[in-house]
Amino acid sequence: MANYKYSLITEVINNSISDNWSEAVNEWSIVDSELDEELESQCICGKENLKYLFTIRNDHNGKELKPIGSSCINKFEREDLNESTGIYIELYKLLSAFEDKKYIELSSDLFSRKLIKYLYEDDCFEANEYNNYNPKNDHDFFLKMFNKRQPMTDNQDRKVKAIIMNSIRPYLKQKLKVKQH
Repeated sequence: MANYKYSLITEVINNSISDNWSEAVNEWSIVDSELDEELESQCICGKENLKYLFTIRNDHNGKELKPIGSSCINKFEREDLNESTGIYIELYKLLSAFEDKKYIELSSDLFSRKLIKYLYEDDCFEANEYNNYNPKNDHDFFLKMFNKRQPMTDNQDRKVKAIIMNSIRPYLKQKLKVKQH
């Protein structure tokens, strides 16, 4: 049986400035991601059958490691990296729902407050005449509807659907990569 954690530590330290794991983990950032629906990819640690593939880059020397799985990123024990992997996984689940032609609604099955905040901060919501050329208006409306306890009115539902189809869907297609086989 392979010792995945040892392999991960060795790869990270060999590509870091520090030769100490607890310091080396702080040198890395997630710079890219990819989805492998066929589960044919292998992590740098040797673990096989990865679905979510990440590329990390050393902030000090520019070296990159890929693919690395989300469970290995969790071993860095950094909240910011764990949050980033979680967001990417949510984004891929949402993209998969679109690609599978599922009905997309504003629910906790596909959205979270963190995801909505991330979408806004990453410029998913675009300025247009419907939001008075202020993307924050769409973000605030979307978040308000997500938090809403009563059913949406027909107009609110139409606006949510318009934001999902005209802002979020194109954003996902442009932002995310799916490994082609």
